Amino acid sequence: MKSYNNPQFDSASLIGNILRKLHIDIPLFIALSFSCLLSFIILYSASGQNMEVLTRQIVRIVLAFGLMIGLAHVNPEQFKRYSSFLYGTGIVLLIAVLVVGEIGKGAQRWLDLGFFRFQPSEMIKITTPMMLAWYLSKHHFELKWKQLLVAAGLILTPTLLIAKQPDLGTSLLVASSGGAVLFFAGLSWRFIIAIGALIAAFIPVLWFYLMHDYQRGRVLTLFNPEADPMGRGYHIIQSKIAIGSGGVSGKGWLGSTQAQLNYLPESSTDFIFAVFAEEFGLLGCIALLVLYLLIIGRGLYIAVQAKNTYSRLLAGSLTFTFFVYVFVNIGMVIGILPVVGVPLPLISYGGTSMVTLLGSFGILMSIHTHKKFLVH
Repeated sequence: MKSYNNPQFDSASLIGNILRKLHIDIPLFIALSFSCLLSFIILYSASGQNMEVLTRQIVRIVLAFGLMIGLAHVNPEQFKRYSSFLYGTGIVLLIAVLVVGEIGKGAQRWLDLGFFRFQPSEMIKITTPMMLAWYLSKHHFELKWKQLLVAAGLILTPTLLIAKQPDLGTSLLVASSGGAVLFFAGLSWRFIIAIGALIAAFIPVLWFYLMHDYQRGRVLTLFNPEADPMGRGYHIIQSKIAIGSGGVSGKGWLGSTQAQLNYLPESSTDFIFAVFAEEFGLLGCIALLVLYLLIIGRGLYIAVQAKNTYSRLLAGSLTFTFFVYVFVNIGMVIGILPVVGVPLPLISYGGTSMVTLLGSFGILMSIHTHKKFLVH
């Protein structure tokens, strides 16, 4: 029997009421908070105990949580109403990147606004599924050839603009977010097979005319990284060494020799999972995957519980995009996928991707906490 005079019960109840008034989904909030706490712990080690890097990450996560709470307050009807505007704005910004964007590390992905840099491709990860869900709801979710061609255009336009920057990893995430909307909308297997055949036929065009030499090199390196151990294969070889040396229980926090001795490139960003695996071992990796599964499961639960089709499609797509984030990053770090520059979600160092991810979870919370919203 619960005692209402118990101070611990009263404080827990008070915190729960505050979170509910803030339109926060408590299970999802707890899982996300724990993920960010892990980010602080592993980033401090991966960066070589660099407090400046850790401080910047803390500030970014605080700002991202603020955005998440802000979006959780927005009624989903507003997301639907402004979906086409937000999508169109994102396309204009992507074109602006190709014209006047800032170049860094051989890629043109950023807009420099003077007081901060902005990566429009991150925004497109959210606005593309919003636009598709809006379009399909407008046409009563008919999945005939006409609607599919329009939907394909809505997906391919930002995907190709981002691939042109070049940013193969983000273009993959944008395409998957749009494809997820079609899948959750009930795309028949006949259409799925036809689309798969078209993609297969498009691969030679992608390989010879759209991909850069270094991108083709990454794909070839996937099959034989030892062919160029000090060049293209260096990243994945060092990553495998780190993961394997972690064993079952790991070397302990701050014990990653690959990161501490600077053998592992991009240890704070794309390859931070290798640092985590070396320090916490197989058991730690399983725990991290379970945490990710809890987040994904909660997202799918919110999608199933949504009171309208627009919200279900949007929530399902955002959750699936998060899954692709996890799968692609871990896949490339362990050597089953090419290196495409996708960070480990909620763990890797970075600002724009963290803001985008927590922003998408704010939309999920909005869908779950505004259940009186109906779409006809």
